[in-house]
Amino acid sequence: MSDDLHEVYAIRYGHHDRRSPANFIDGDPHDVLQPLDFFVWAIVGPSGAIVLDTGFDEAMGKKRQREMIKPVRDGLAALGVAADAVKDVIISHLHYDHCGNYALFPQARYHLQDREMAYATGRCMCHQALRAPFEVDDVIAMVRKVFAGRCAFHDGEDQIAPGVTVHRIGGHSKGLQSVRVKTRLGYVVLAADATHLYAHIDGGRVFPLTYNIEEVVEGYATLKRLASAPHHVVPGHDPLVLKRYPAAKPGLEGWVVRLDAEPKPN
Repeated sequence: MSDDLHEVYAIRYGHHDRRSPANFIDGDPHDVLQPLDFFVWAIVGPSGAIVLDTGFDEAMGKKRQREMIKPVRDGLAALGVAADAVKDVIISHLHYDHCGNYALFPQARYHLQDREMAYATGRCMCHQALRAPFEVDDVIAMVRKVFAGRCAFHDGEDQIAPGVTVHRIGGHSKGLQSVRVKTRLGYVVLAADATHLYAHIDGGRVFPLTYNIEEVVEGYATLKRLASAPHHVVPGHDPLVLKRYPAAKPGLEGWVVRLDAEPKPN
C-alpha cells in the first residue's frame, strides 16, 4: 500500500427510531419511519489507525434515549484496532454522540477545529437552544486534554497524515469538520454531520439542529468537490450506509462496513 492510501470503515454503535419530520428543518409530509444510526469511523493506513469521532457510551445512550448497539471499543477490535494504541483521534464536533467515551483512547492526540472549542466553551452555550446537543462533562474532558497537551487545533483545512485532511464545514455546529481520505478508489469524504442522511445532501434539505443554515447548504457543494465522485460522500447517520457498502469481513454485516469500496447503486 502506498504511504498515502488508506482503508476506511464505518462502525455502527447506536440507533434511534424516529419519524421523518424530525429529520428536516421544514418537516416532511410523508411522515414515515426514518431512523438514525450512530457511527464512528476508522481510517487504517501504513502508519496505523486514525479514529474519527468517539461516540457515546451506554450511560449516555440511556440519558439521551438512544439505543446502544455495541460498544465502540468492540467495533474497533473487530478490525484489529486496539483503542489504547490509537495515536490520533479526529473529533468532527463536540456534540454528545461524537466525543464521548473520552477515556477510551489514552495515548491519542485529539484533533479539532479552533472554532468548535471556542463555540462549546463560549457565550453561545448560555442558550439552551444551542447547547442542547452538548454535554458539559464531554466538553470539560476535552478542556482537560487541552491542558494535558493532548489536543491539536486546526483552522479550516489541514493535514492529519499523508492522504488524510480535515475541512471545516460548519453549519450543524460552528466548528464542524469533515474528513477527506485518499483510498484505492480515489478520495472518500467522511461527512460526519455535514450531512446526516443521503436525503439531506441529495435534496438540499437541512437537519433541524443547525447553527447556520447557509453553511449547511454551501457545505454540500464542498463535500461533493472534495470527493472523487458524489457517491463517495458518506453521511454521518444514515442506515443506508450499511446497505450500500460491503461488510468489512464475514460476520460483521450490519455492524462494520468498508467505505473504500464501490457502493451499491441507489
